[in-house]
Amino acid sequence: MRVLMLVATSVATDTRVLREASSLAGIGHSVHIVGKSVPAGFAPGPGVTVSSVGSSSVFRREARDDSPTRLSWPARFARWLLLPQHRNSSFSRWADGAYRDAAQRPFDVVHAHDFTALGVGARLAEERGVPLVYDSHELWSGVPREYRPTPLQDRRERRQEAEWGGRAAAVITVGPGVAEELTRQYGWTDIAVVRNTFPLRPDSELPDLPARPRGAVYAGRVGAYRELEVVAAASRDTDLPITIVGPGDETWLATFDSGRATVRPALPLDDVSREIAAAGLALVTHSDKWPNHRLAMPNKLFHAVSLGVPVVATDVGQLGALVREHRLGVLYRPGDAASLTAALRTAVDGYPALVDQVRRARPRLSWPEDEAVLRSVYATLMTDHRTA
Repeated sequence: MRVLMLVATSVATDTRVLREASSLAGIGHSVHIVGKSVPAGFAPGPGVTVSSVGSSSVFRREARDDSPTRLSWPARFARWLLLPQHRNSSFSRWADGAYRDAAQRPFDVVHAHDFTALGVGARLAEERGVPLVYDSHELWSGVPREYRPTPLQDRRERRQEAEWGGRAAAVITVGPGVAEELTRQYGWTDIAVVRNTFPLRPDSELPDLPARPRGAVYAGRVGAYRELEVVAAASRDTDLPITIVGPGDETWLATFDSGRATVRPALPLDDVSREIAAAGLALVTHSDKWPNHRLAMPNKLFHAVSLGVPVVATDVGQLGALVREHRLGVLYRPGDAASLTAALRTAVDGYPALVDQVRRARPRLSWPEDEAVLRSVYATLMTDHRTA
């Protein structure tokens, strides 16, 4: 089948999209991804092609570089006030451009990644008379809102998700918690769970870990609602060096006191993997404030597991349940720096046993398990397509 994937990200750092595209290409499907502001020269891998639509809006031109800008307080307030309009304009322009790009291409199925691509995906699928796959990366109605309240827009988006997603031949999501909530909200059944797992490395290719942790690394988005204030507070009460690395929200960073933690910009995935392995512990943190946080199982968790590295994680929702079930590390109470400090100490003291437990759990928490689910979804689509 000719698969058209739509995603309002740069693709280059979207490991879920790339992994799914590569897996489908690996069994003979051709995959084209329409992304957002894809870096020039980016090569997605064998059997996969990519095209790019810009991310400008009526409030901001297309970014020319990645230079951070520290905003004044009035500018931060204006951003908070106008951010909904900017986001709406940016995603709307991307969707219009994605439609124009995709309308010129042949495809047998539309795979829309997340709500931001769902509307244009549903339109293209209906016009061509082909199946729609809705790949919900998170509970869209429960994600953090880092801008002024928009209750009318939130209700409209729930109605749109119900309508457009209800047309899908298949719905995929990242974890059982999100699947159950989508069923509760919209009555959708047979939702396939394809987690954000990583490839299963042979034991011989696992990185060498220190005999005792040399540090703890948080690798992910650096911004609000990720417990980073708690991480910073805990850094003052532990001798274990803490590193925070990832793409940053400069508005949020302008007022962030990192304590004794080191904050570093985003790194390529292989470099991040080396940082985590060299430290010996991974921090997997997010708040308990938003429904999506209670249902999500972050990429950071599966990244650590793929390296055989134990985690210190927030005891919240699905994340806490998975860490507890597979004994992947030590949990701490959300919002409690003293609890995080104690968890770090416990992880250091019990490190050899934690490493052993993570390595035993790896096969059940790695991509081959989830790849089989994704390929099964497409096998069903192919059967239905041939008999239609």
